Amino acid sequence: MRRNASAILILTLVVAVMIFAGVRSSRGPKVSPMLGSTKPLIYGEVKGKEAPDFVLHDLEGKQVKLSDFRGKAVLLNFWATWCGPCKVEMPWFVEMQKQYGPQGLQIIGVALDDSGKEAIQKFAKEMGVNYTILQGHDAVGDAYGAVGLPTTYFIDRGGKIIDSDSGLVSRSEIEENVKKALSDGKAEAETARSKTKIAS
Repeated sequence: MRRNASAILILTLVVAVMIFAGVRSSRGPKVSPMLGSTKPLIYGEVKGKEAPDFVLHDLEGKQVKLSDFRGKAVLLNFWATWCGPCKVEMPWFVEMQKQYGPQGLQIIGVALDDSGKEAIQKFAKEMGVNYTILQGHDAVGDAYGAVGLPTTYFIDRGGKIIDSDSGLVSRSEIEENVKKALSDGKAEAETARSKTKIAS
């Protein structure tokens, strides 16, 4: 009797793992949203690395590339509608987008959940979000080495990651990294813009 119960438990676990793996592999695009051939980052070893480029859709269905924001400081936040700590951070991001947006900050929230576009739109509206929200895919989180939600990357104007946070941290810590991202990479971004103007 005890052997049968153990066998049923093991079988149930195997089936649950197979269902989870099937759902996970069926999600996401057939074509990778990642651009270029960047190796996945390892969380904790991201400082100074080039931020992997990707293309995702915003809530209006428009394609958005991370590289579209080169020349701006980017706060890249991986979140989900069911994530409690994400709900704590979002009002801070709204205020920071208002305060630092004119100085060149762009906050991008990448939603990593299965709730669908309409649910994400509704949630973002309820939270008063005033920054770019993209529908994410596991491939993007994996490329960044995101270890949980929320995970946030601070990217300077030249496209380099200057720092990252995993889990809920203090508003002052986030703001300090925003200021660093705004000041770092300024010269590099100006040089890149000058080269683009000369080339065209």
